[in-house]
Amino acid sequence: MDTKDADLSSLRIDRSKRGSGGQRSGRNGKIFAFVIPVAVIAAGAVVALVAASNSAVSVKATTAMIQSPARSEAVLEASGYVVAERKAAVASKATGRLVYLGVSEGDKVTKGEIIARLEDNDVKAQLAEAKANLELNEANLSDASWNYNRDKTLLKSGSITESTFESAKTGYLKGKASVDVAKASVQVAEVALDNTYVRAPFDGTVISKNADVGEIVAPMAGSINARGTVVTIADMTSLEVEPDVAESNIEKVAPGEPCIITLDAYPGVQYEGYVSKIIPTANRSKGTVTVKVKFKKYDSRVLPEMSAKVLFLKGGKKLSASSARPELAIPRSAVVTRGDKQIVFRIKNGRAIETEVSIGRQLGKYVEVKSGLSDGERVVDSPSGQVKNGVKVKVEK
Repeated sequence: MDTKDADLSSLRIDRSKRGSGGQRSGRNGKIFAFVIPVAVIAAGAVVALVAASNSAVSVKATTAMIQSPARSEAVLEASGYVVAERKAAVASKATGRLVYLGVSEGDKVTKGEIIARLEDNDVKAQLAEAKANLELNEANLSDASWNYNRDKTLLKSGSITESTFESAKTGYLKGKASVDVAKASVQVAEVALDNTYVRAPFDGTVISKNADVGEIVAPMAGSINARGTVVTIADMTSLEVEPDVAESNIEKVAPGEPCIITLDAYPGVQYEGYVSKIIPTANRSKGTVTVKVKFKKYDSRVLPEMSAKVLFLKGGKKLSASSARPELAIPRSAVVTRGDKQIVFRIKNGRAIETEVSIGRQLGKYVEVKSGLSDGERVVDSPSGQVKNGVKVKVEK
């Protein structure tokens, strides 16, 4: 059909059905006007919930750890390392190839014990030569001595002249001097031979082996390939802790004051100690002063170079390490009371897990945890109202 020839005058609007149709249209409009905002609100709520579930609450974390009641009595805590007051890097006095090493790490040695030996063939040859030279000179001295004594008798009887006697006397003195020189040469060779032996300077324990058989050992390690020391020995009865104390806190420490020492390797074991010395100089780069803390008594678990923490107790405070039983503790600020329950929020897989705990005695700023937590678990410190069970958390650094 050609649209240009269409008769538009025949088109009419049927208004007889406008009323009923218009009413239905009005009701539908009202329904749409109501439903659309509700849908928008619901969708917004869903988006908000999703956003809330995906966002993480920023929290501070603390760790449950074994602590001592001594902490509440301490004026200062410092970290350091166990060191041996008596320690030696043992080297040889001679230069040569190491042919024998009789000890290894952990072996106990006694003072004067031969622990290593250098190649000594050349030194033994020199000693043998010196001894042979001594025998020859002693034989010559024996002849010179006999001539001297004979001429002394003949001079008294007038059988020889004074010059003949003086010649015999000179030969005797020269022979005696030659023997003295030969004896000194023997002693030098003997010392050189003894220097090929490496001996323990005191009773102790070998804590490191610094050379192996076949290597060149030199007193000053002048060569790149030479070893300066053979072994390192420590007197295990002279162990102490050297904590670094900040300059601003050094006034809180005084010689003789009691301390509690805890090794990081054995956090549940404590040792009594005392301040033996404050080194009279500061470390410029670290801003600390080194303090020496001696053990009153310790066992075989204490080893050199172990990291340790020292609690400096208040002046005059006597607190026995044996009676101060260490307990699992957390800061009091990490515990929240909900009704008749005390809870903490453990941090696990990036979420806060509500956990009921049983609380014991107060340990200064800390509180004993009898049950509900294990040593090393991380919990939220000072949890806000946003922290709830299962919520995502982000630990502040």
